[in-house]
Amino acid sequence: MAASRLELNLVRLLCRCETMAAEKRDPDEWRLEKYVGALEDMLQALKTQASKPASEVINEYSRKVDFLKGMLQAEKLTSSSEKALANQFLAPGRVPTTAKERVPATKTVHLQSRARYTSEMRSELLGTDSAGEPELDVRKRTGVAGPRPGDEKQSAAELDLVLQRHQNLQEKLAEEMLGLARSLKTNTLAAQSVIKKDNQTLSHSLKMADQNLEKLKTESERLEQHTQKSVNWLLWAMLVIVCFIFISMVLFIRIMPKLK
Repeated sequence: MAASRLELNLVRLLCRCETMAAEKRDPDEWRLEKYVGALEDMLQALKTQASKPASEVINEYSRKVDFLKGMLQAEKLTSSSEKALANQFLAPGRVPTTAKERVPATKTVHLQSRARYTSEMRSELLGTDSAGEPELDVRKRTGVAGPRPGDEKQSAAELDLVLQRHQNLQEKLAEEMLGLARSLKTNTLAAQSVIKKDNQTLSHSLKMADQNLEKLKTESERLEQHTQKSVNWLLWAMLVIVCFIFISMVLFIRIMPKLK
């Protein structure tokens, strides 16, 4: 099925956003954030379209838009360690946006941002300037005494400590997610068992209700037959009594004049 005009515009804007994300931007750059907001609106409109693409394609678009949105949010963080940690939880796209791409552009942007944040974090801990030049060389040029070798070892140890802390945090998050998955599985099995028992109880109750209904129907028929028989005997008895009274009255009327 041919792509709609809305989908073509979304792909074009997505390629533009991926290109801007891969480039070095000024801190005051605002266009990318506006473009990502427009991508979200176009994606929502595409989901509600009658001739929308396959669900796998829509999921891939959503994955890339969420990645760009998360990347912008990570860039707004103040600490480089927080940026690096937030960048690790981002999920880039799995399929190239255009046929010209061999590797998804979002994956390339993800690797670039990870390297940039790691470099910034290393610079903060080891004490390098914005150009990546160690402050020790700068101080030597300006005649200012630089840090001692022990300070460099301490900075390297602090970097290892931060990286180890991040790794421990990831392991802890993975363990918590695994525990949540196990708990969810246990609760699901327990709920399934309870629902199965309830279904069995409900089936037994329905079966008993059907049996009681059949018995009630049978007893109602017997009662109706018995009632009809009783009515028949009562009707015959009343007829006999009425006939007897009628004959008695006729005899009484005939006998009374003769007595006078």
